[in-house]
Amino acid sequence: MEELQIQEKVVDLLKTVFDPEIPVNIYDLGLIYRIELSDDHTELSVDMTLTAPNCPAADFIMEDVRQKLETIEGLKKVDVNLVFEPEWSKDMMSEEAKLELGLL
Repeated sequence: MEELQIQEKVVDLLKTVFDPEIPVNIYDLGLIYRIELSDDHTELSVDMTLTAPNCPAADFIMEDVRQKLETIEGLKKVDVNLVFEPEWSKDMMSEEAKLELGLL
């Protein structure tokens, strides 16, 4: 698979992961900070955050992300890194997410 195809697949899969407490996917919430693919397209690294550092669903969300991304054909390694810099804010949400949550 080409890099662009893999990137699109990553985004599509991330849009199927939800925080159980929020009816919007983690991608549109702005929780994904970085998606990086190795030069040979076999290793994927994702930096993500949570809406709150003490999110009770953190382990569930992280595992859901990892399991879904590992289904991408050709990937040999998937790293999902939890980061808290910069701190997440509602400004990072897509327009769709803000609309869905009644913030617009």
